[in-house]
Amino acid sequence: MERTREPREPREPREPREPQESREPGAQGPAESTDGTSARPGPSGAALELLVHGVGGTTPEEMLDDPRTVRITGDDIAAVFRRADDADAERRPDDRRDGPVPEAYVWCNLTSGNGTRALWLLLLPFMVVNLAHWMRPSSRGRTRTVRLYGLLVRLAGLSLTVLLVAAACEVALDLAAWQCAGTRACAERHSWLGFLSPEVSDGGWWSLPGRRLALAALVPTALTGLLWYLSLRTWNAYESQQPMTHDPEPEEAGGRTALGRPGFWYGRRLVARLRAAHTAAGLLTVAAAVGSAAGRYDRGPDGPAVPGVLGVLGVLLGVALVAGACAVVWVVCRRGRTDRRLDDALDAGLVRGLPLAALVLLALTLLYAGWERDGWESAGRLPGDPAFGALVLVQGLLVVVLAGVARVLYRSAPDRRAAMRGLAGPAVAMLACALGGVMSGGVSQRMSDWLDGTGTSIPGPPVLLTWQASVIPPLLALLLVLCGWLARRAWRIARAERAAVEREYPGETGDTGRTRRIVTARTMAALTDRAPRIVAVVSATTLLLGAGALAGATLTDRTPGAAARDSYAVVHGAAETAQALGSWLIGLGFVLLVACGRRAYKDASARRTIGILWDVGTFWPRAAHPFAPPCYAERAVPDLTWRIATWTRSTGGRLVISGHSQGSVLAAAAAWQLPPSIRGRVALLTYGSPLERLYGRWFPAHFGPAALDSLHREVDCWRNLYRPTDPIGGPVRLPGDHGPEVDRAPLRDPLAYGRTEAHPLPAPILGHSDYQADPAFAEERRRLLARLRPDVPAPRHTADPGGGPAGPPVPSA
Repeated sequence: MERTREPREPREPREPREPQESREPGAQGPAESTDGTSARPGPSGAALELLVHGVGGTTPEEMLDDPRTVRITGDDIAAVFRRADDADAERRPDDRRDGPVPEAYVWCNLTSGNGTRALWLLLLPFMVVNLAHWMRPSSRGRTRTVRLYGLLVRLAGLSLTVLLVAAACEVALDLAAWQCAGTRACAERHSWLGFLSPEVSDGGWWSLPGRRLALAALVPTALTGLLWYLSLRTWNAYESQQPMTHDPEPEEAGGRTALGRPGFWYGRRLVARLRAAHTAAGLLTVAAAVGSAAGRYDRGPDGPAVPGVLGVLGVLLGVALVAGACAVVWVVCRRGRTDRRLDDALDAGLVRGLPLAALVLLALTLLYAGWERDGWESAGRLPGDPAFGALVLVQGLLVVVLAGVARVLYRSAPDRRAAMRGLAGPAVAMLACALGGVMSGGVSQRMSDWLDGTGTSIPGPPVLLTWQASVIPPLLALLLVLCGWLARRAWRIARAERAAVEREYPGETGDTGRTRRIVTARTMAALTDRAPRIVAVVSATTLLLGAGALAGATLTDRTPGAAARDSYAVVHGAAETAQALGSWLIGLGFVLLVACGRRAYKDASARRTIGILWDVGTFWPRAAHPFAPPCYAERAVPDLTWRIATWTRSTGGRLVISGHSQGSVLAAAAAWQLPPSIRGRVALLTYGSPLERLYGRWFPAHFGPAALDSLHREVDCWRNLYRPTDPIGGPVRLPGDHGPEVDRAPLRDPLAYGRTEAHPLPAPILGHSDYQADPAFAEERRRLLARLRPDVPAPRHTADPGGGPAGPPVPSA
């Protein structure tokens, strides 16, 4: 976050007053009326600038440009700070003639607080599929189709949970307990498995195949329990933050976005219901993995000739597993969100009963599998290939159907700026499934290589996982081609930008190195807009390669190298190379992911870097997957809404929400949540904002042109600053039909090409940072405050000749 560099008049130091946590400064506010407004007190003249930082976070001292700050309200996770000298500024309005009272809302600990945030890296596929839920295109009159879109994404999220638990079952049950413990050479090489081996333990109690599986099942069961615990803990901390209540506004209003609904940032009931369903799905997956092995033996030629108690119990357990799976799917298929009101009612019976029933069913399955059976020995692999193949097939079909639904929605309300013509959601869902497959396959491959040092003692992981690993090298080759395409595009953009720099700094571009650095910054910033094409190509290729891997594994039932053994030497060599290289790459990727998580756990700076990823990925509520990292906006948006409303009601003063980068997104979301009477009395100042460039393109249903236009109409005024060197922020692209235009002309970066009187040292290229260093920032803030005079409201349809807000002339800063 940039430091505020406004010159301030020297002031006599004074003893700061102790801030009160129980109420806002300048309390004694008026009672709220029945329509959500309040009787406006006499104007105090105080003006407030509420600063909201962006990705990566910062400290209140840096935001307020003062080493002495005090917390006004909030806690150690998110809070509002002021300079110590401004703790009671609204009671001394005459002391603030030089500018507004700055307040800093610091929310970075919501995403990069303590070391446990590093564990969220393992939840990356869940976060990505949750993003796909919110990427649906805008639509008109397609309510049922919108619900179908959400349903398909929730089912894709459920498949990822099953895939993760199935991968844990593959490692613990198949590779360790079934294959390695059942092979003398492997068990002797790993002494910790000796008590499970019939030969090494000399027929010990745990050496029976069913009992080995029952004991190993504790690993995936513990993983499911850990996911349930993390979801429950974050649910209590995030989804339980109740937003400010207000009456829902009419949906007939043009461009009304769902972000303004009273219950949008309160997903308590939905997350609790999905958590119960996904927890039950994980437990049922473990039960199916254990029970299918025992049932296959009982029904096989070596099983009992006359089915007895075990046979009847196996049939009953199979029926119960199918019924449990149907119950889980039914819960996930129920309507997703009820956000038109605050929904405090929890489905207590379902939330508690469904996981408990699945746990009881798992216990009975373990008891069934652990029963002694004569002649049962472990050989080959567990029946995992059909399960993984079915999961891959279901995920592929879900993505294809989701693409068709997204296309129907897009055609009902076309938006040329939407990423991939409305297909961003299906593309990202495909990447989430691929990421889940890479992580599960990587764990299985590395565990198999570690257990089987010779590569010949155990069969190894399912054939499909080997085929999936083999498609990694072709995918990397495609990425190299895309990098070449980006380099070619960058060369073309650089040629155009060089001419633009020469026009912007006429007669000053004699320094070749300086010009090259400016052109490079602008070129790299422009490449951000090519991301949709790259995602589209990678997603489509991943779908095709995944389909080929599934077909190859199903038709041959052999690894790629073995399947190509009788083919041409070139084909066989390529298959062997792809199989070996893919196995190492997929394992290396998982090891790097774990290493990043471990480093972030110990290193605060690395944790902050990972927090940047979460700042973007966890803005949205957990509507598709309950095990995704929690939504920090469900805490931040209510915080901002309450702060804005209490200041406006208690002081009647002017307020500017000043948001940088991701902070501008939080500011817009908070403005939508305000009652109309308060929303019309605040102004927005955004800079380095991804509102249109990122959110408007990738999330058009919620930040599309209609939604941003409605925000422009409803707030008192909105101004946006951006630079051509900024890779994240950009213009909002809204006209001035409802007041002054939102976008100011692009800011110069650097402020001066060479040395000048104002810049005797070379001015830096700022890019995405330090917008307050530009004089345009102070100028636009003064214009907004002048427009927000509490006594005489400014006209809504006037603008100065330069496109800025209406108001008295303001000297240049």
